[in-house]
Amino acid sequence: MKIVKKDGTLSEYNDAKIINAISKSAERVLVKFTDEEIRQVCDKVKSRLPQQEEISILEMHRLVETALDEVNPKVAKSYRDYRNYKQDFVHILDKVFKKSQTIRYIGDRDNANTDSALVPTQRSLIYNELNGELYKKFFLNVEERVAMNEGYIYIHDRSARLDTMNCCLFDIAKVLAGGFEMGNVWYTEPKTLDVAFDVISDITISAAACQYGGFTIPRVDTILAPYAQKSYEKYKREFYAIASALNNSGKTVDEQADIYAERKVRRDFEQGFQSWEYRFNTVGSSRGDYPFIATSFGIGTSRWEQMATEVILRTRTGGQGAEGHKKPVLFPKLTFLYDENLHGEGKPMEYLFDAAVECSSKSMYPDFLSLTGEGYIPSMYKKYGKVVSLMGCRASLSPWYERGGMEPADENDTPIFEGRFNLGAISLHLPMILQKARQENRDFYETLDYYLQLIRGLHKKTYDYLGEKLASTNPLGYCQGGFYGGTLSPDDKLKPLLKPMTMSFGITALNELQQLYNKKSIVEDGEFALEVMRHINAKVAEFKKEDGILYAIYGTPAESLAGLQVEQFRKKYGIIQNVSDKLYVSNSFHCGVWEDITPIEKQDYERRFWDLFNGGKIQYCRYPVSYNKDAIKTLIRRAMEFGFYEGVNLSLSYCEDCGYEQLDMDKCPKCDSELITKIDRMNGYLGYTRVHGRTRYNDAKNAEIKDRISM
Repeated sequence: MKIVKKDGTLSEYNDAKIINAISKSAERVLVKFTDEEIRQVCDKVKSRLPQQEEISILEMHRLVETALDEVNPKVAKSYRDYRNYKQDFVHILDKVFKKSQTIRYIGDRDNANTDSALVPTQRSLIYNELNGELYKKFFLNVEERVAMNEGYIYIHDRSARLDTMNCCLFDIAKVLAGGFEMGNVWYTEPKTLDVAFDVISDITISAAACQYGGFTIPRVDTILAPYAQKSYEKYKREFYAIASALNNSGKTVDEQADIYAERKVRRDFEQGFQSWEYRFNTVGSSRGDYPFIATSFGIGTSRWEQMATEVILRTRTGGQGAEGHKKPVLFPKLTFLYDENLHGEGKPMEYLFDAAVECSSKSMYPDFLSLTGEGYIPSMYKKYGKVVSLMGCRASLSPWYERGGMEPADENDTPIFEGRFNLGAISLHLPMILQKARQENRDFYETLDYYLQLIRGLHKKTYDYLGEKLASTNPLGYCQGGFYGGTLSPDDKLKPLLKPMTMSFGITALNELQQLYNKKSIVEDGEFALEVMRHINAKVAEFKKEDGILYAIYGTPAESLAGLQVEQFRKKYGIIQNVSDKLYVSNSFHCGVWEDITPIEKQDYERRFWDLFNGGKIQYCRYPVSYNKDAIKTLIRRAMEFGFYEGVNLSLSYCEDCGYEQLDMDKCPKCDSELITKIDRMNGYLGYTRVHGRTRYNDAKNAEIKDRISM
């Protein structure tokens, strides 16, 4: 008998090929066939062969499946699924090919921090398309896939979730201490500040490429201070070597040496931070994007820590670029740590707060993180002296205690934050869940709990999957101490490191949820939105206790998702006024950007939700002018009393032809050029709305920016 293959060629019938195929199918479901079972399958197939010289390969597969159904249905399903996988692969590759052509010839605007015109970025985007499709096909079960495809949940970063972790607070100080290995080369610990800047930037670019979220260097002023001291001592020795006598200034050699060395250290700080701004905004990582690098600083009180803070702010305020065309850069994102006892009115470091306000009025950074106001993050600082720096634009870590884990072992146990990371976020689409419950006459909270359980299951699967990965996948983090407990051998599994890490339940469109519920926004009402968030917090607290996983609730900074969720809602439930009639949904618990409310009103409305999003949140207000610094300062101080993470939002515009700058212009009033570069707050972070007149944002985000009044 001859077998007619798909390409029309013929091959001899052979029992060995059947045995090989069914044995592999058995292995995939952890079944080992006996010789007798194999013989039964082969005999059943032979007994049903038609009395003809040729048979198609599809008919042969059907005969084998029928025989397997009679011998072992579990293996039959594995055999059938594998055949379907091969057919599915054709569809997957066809979809990826079409997307790859779009990326190559049209571009991609899903992420404003990636330049899809670049070859390495195109490679990365195409890889991400394939990886995302494989994730959907092989990692998700039917329920999860349906929930995601229809839009009730959104699984962030599908293309990378199974490769690595999300955002982090990287412990660079620990990596530097005593030296470390990177790329099979041993780096000695830096002995001067200028070398420390170079080495830290190398570590950052390398380590950030091994994850997919924000890479934060927490308390960078404190990290750099010891190296500043080393450079200071070096410059003093240098001065003593060349100073043969006192000059006519009346100062001693020691006093002159101090002045000389301090000036040199300041210059190292200035050059170091400038080099970071150049490198972090121009050197793409192997991920194909510019890594989302962030720093926090501001509470270091030593001479060098204060100098580091001051120079960071002065450098960002001055901008980068040719003379007459300077503009602020996007990275690293800056977070100013605010302590009322240090930065309050009349306090010793108020001058640094003033410099930060000046910087924000020119560049929209830094954002301000309250350490001494109300709420979770200030409570950690006031009780333990520990700073919960933000990972990337807003994600924050739940406490993990050194001896007790999720709960303190005793009153002397302290939390650890630096060196920890997040393992991924999945967001709920609350308006769709409410509408589904209504159409199906179901209880809303019963329906919501179903999707919360789905996310919980996905998080648990991801947690277990990543636990089997090897430390060699991110040697700086897992082997050289960048992460908490990260002194593993390259061949060790990651599971022992994962207990202190968080996993996030994301929230978007809370404003649209309230609108759908009773046709009122969270400015007009908000009580139902608050009730829902209290329910989600209670359920996630239960999951956390039962699973032993640090789940967190996160105000999602939706970029492309803001438009996607509208499309998904319309497809399922049509257009509903103030819910799906715009091109975008509101981010997390923020008021609608179109609301004509004052910054104080916006702070008050959003304050109600603040403690219900301890896994990550930000509050920001839009200012129509940048020069009223007293107003900006007053509102920031008010936000610091509330315990906020506060951002100043402007719309910065720069003419590329004449260098003229002002807030929010599409055409230069000075030279009529339309080559305008605009910087806007994307969500919690900044991005280029336009670069030389061309947009990098998707249509939904551009529509949201156009509507902004209070944001």
